[in-house]
Amino acid sequence: MPIAKGYAATDASKPLIPFTFERRDPNEDDVVISVQYCGVCHSDIHQARNEWGFSKYPMVPGHEVAGVVTAVGSKVSKFKVGDRVGVGCFVDSCTTCATRDPDYEHYMPGLVQTYNDVEADGKTPTFGGYSDSIVVKEGYVLSFPDNIPLDAGAPLLCAGITLYSPLRHWKAGPGKKVAIVGMGGLGHMGVKLAHAMGAEVTVLSQTLSKKEDGLKLGADHYYATSDAETFTKLAGSFDLILNTVGTAIDWNAYLNLLKYDGSMVLLGVPEHAVPVHAFSLIPGRRSLSGSMIGSIKETQEMLDFCGEHNIVSEIEKINIQQINEAYERVLKSDVRYRFVIDIASLA
Repeated sequence: MPIAKGYAATDASKPLIPFTFERRDPNEDDVVISVQYCGVCHSDIHQARNEWGFSKYPMVPGHEVAGVVTAVGSKVSKFKVGDRVGVGCFVDSCTTCATRDPDYEHYMPGLVQTYNDVEADGKTPTFGGYSDSIVVKEGYVLSFPDNIPLDAGAPLLCAGITLYSPLRHWKAGPGKKVAIVGMGGLGHMGVKLAHAMGAEVTVLSQTLSKKEDGLKLGADHYYATSDAETFTKLAGSFDLILNTVGTAIDWNAYLNLLKYDGSMVLLGVPEHAVPVHAFSLIPGRRSLSGSMIGSIKETQEMLDFCGEHNIVSEIEKINIQQINEAYERVLKSDVRYRFVIDIASLA
């Protein structure tokens, strides 16, 4: 079996360390990828530290994987050696389930995560993109448009699709007022994508420290949520609110910013439950919903959309030896706006 090098979490309370491991032998429908870059997602931190309660160790995180094809199986038809490709949040799903719908496969049983999971054989662990290579079934590999660089394009595979999917589902576009809660790794992608779709975009951030950035990236308005007047002034304003914040905030206050029939969609996952009052929903027939990444089909659609509109993530590149420091900086919101690991630093 091929030997790979990477960085792994070995325990919830310990820093990530260098890790050598075996990748599975490629099958006839597999694509072998030399990983060039991997984005750092807040969910990597949640899982490395077992904050969601289902972590398996050792764990090689990373599901914003960008690289180049180095080999393909005999039955692979969509990719060839040298292609620029990506791998997102999952590497397999149930293709024979009675409920299977390729448009919503990420919500169906049988989903296999890119890391912290086991493959369909029930025994082979999945290891992610904090490594120099990965082997993935052809149907779960994505193509990068020629004008999208692999480093700034890597975060599109989670941060990008996580925002694109609800914007499309709730029909963001001309005439719609969209608010993005949080101006971080997810939120800044929401600003870019919603603007490109033609919506009127407002950022709701704790402070105005990133206002200049937000307006440059496409926001029409920018408000500080630490100012109580914001919630009075904007009451009943929005058709759609995308909440990217992964910490507990008062969802009731934000629900009151919706128009009637408006929706607030949760994208960040707080560690503990957040109370919601029925009267935040009932009087305006408002909805509180959730959304999770997107299907392979929709993720490719998102990449093509980003290619058409020249949309990439705002990144800070790091060497993999800086990963533990990067985790702490993510928790302090000290990155504008997504860390991306240069996997060449493994050498």
